[in-house]
Amino acid sequence: MIELDRRMLLGNLGTASVLAPFLAVERAMAQHAGHTPSGDPSQEEMMAAHQRQMTALFGDNLRRDEQIAMLLYPGFTALDLVGPQYFFACLFGATVHLVTTEANLAPVASDLGLAVQPTISMADMPANLDVLFVPGGTNGTLGIMGRPDVMGFIEDRASRARYITSVCTGSLVLAKAGLLRGKRATGHWAVRSALSAFGATPVDARVVRDGNIVTGAGVSAGLDYAIVLVEMLRGRAYAETLVLQAEYDPEPTIRAGRPEEASAAVREMMETMFAPLQAKFAAMAP
Repeated sequence: MIELDRRMLLGNLGTASVLAPFLAVERAMAQHAGHTPSGDPSQEEMMAAHQRQMTALFGDNLRRDEQIAMLLYPGFTALDLVGPQYFFACLFGATVHLVTTEANLAPVASDLGLAVQPTISMADMPANLDVLFVPGGTNGTLGIMGRPDVMGFIEDRASRARYITSVCTGSLVLAKAGLLRGKRATGHWAVRSALSAFGATPVDARVVRDGNIVTGAGVSAGLDYAIVLVEMLRGRAYAETLVLQAEYDPEPTIRAGRPEEASAAVREMMETMFAPLQAKFAAMAP
């Protein structure tokens, strides 16, 4: 029997046939390739109709074989990673690697204690990547910026990667690796200016692309970054489909996501809190 997880159930119900490639239908069918056909013509006709719609809408972008590496290090910020991972994992045919910086494949704890299970080590990662992604993580970020093994891995894979990317303070990791010299980049508002110490040009924007470098601002900007990347990899229709599937239509009840939107008292308190961290990042520059 085909496993009916949440996404599979939605696919079988046909709630939005264009979403079929992202609802794990193909994965489930492949796992059960030897099962006896249901004999339900209506279900088979529905799946055939889905396939025709997908092919018409996405064309050659329906299935590709991207290699995507997402770095996991102790103290990373979970939301920097899990938002983009959701979008990347919905790319038909792509392989998403959760790459640990540690000695084994034990779960890696985030800065707030949420542990994520890696899938591969740095040593075992494919040499050629379509996307290299680095999340942020305050003290965790500072920690890997001081690790020659991690920085060497990033420099090596970036030398051949199609896209070199980050969210939040991950851009400072790229900067430490020498990848942002002369480049425009963004990062978390509280430490973005430290990019200039590494020869980069800080930009106050949600997502910044400069050549094959794509950087996202702080934490929640990972969702916006991922949408940009999906469109670059698979086109507008694919990205739009995932935005709809994720129901990404933010309406925050408090508008304070940018310093200029926050109240003066909150902004001044946060700027004071982050000032020592910004100085630590700038001190990591050569």
